[in-house]
Amino acid sequence: MKKYIQFVSNTSKLCGIVAALMILLSVLVVCQMVWIRYVLEESSIWQTEFVTYLLISATFIGSPYVLLTRGHVNVDLIPLYLKQHWRLRLALFASVVSLLFCFIIAYTGFEFWYEAWEANWVSDSIWEVRLWIPYFSLPFGFTLLSLQYVADILSLLRGDEMPFGLSAEDTMESST
Repeated sequence: MKKYIQFVSNTSKLCGIVAALMILLSVLVVCQMVWIRYVLEESSIWQTEFVTYLLISATFIGSPYVLLTRGHVNVDLIPLYLKQHWRLRLALFASVVSLLFCFIIAYTGFEFWYEAWEANWVSDSIWEVRLWIPYFSLPFGFTLLSLQYVADILSLLRGDEMPFGLSAEDTMESST
């Protein structure tokens, strides 16, 4: 179990690096597009579509890293009022519901990707990118996010991680 958690953690970190590189590449392509359009006064064909697909892919692929680092928005008002054992139950409930949601999106995304692959869908632009390429980031990212949720649930059950990152001393009474 500990090896699984470590493997998923390392994979999520790699996803974070890949997502950051995708964002960096997007910035560079936008700069190149601005140069082409406004300095050289030529038209750009592929840049806008490329950047759009790349940023969306970076969002999906980077999501396991965001979950790993707790970089998402987390409202901890209710957990602050709960005792530690209720925090654990709430964290497990929220993680299981989120895991189910991610699994459904991953499964549906795979079906959507496969349909684009089988039907050889291309974009409506002049570039005519094969849509299975950018669509792959949806099932891939949500599958990895599901694996990260499983690792988080295991960490909560093993006691390796505190629910919501709050210790037993973190309560509304102690903060006043």
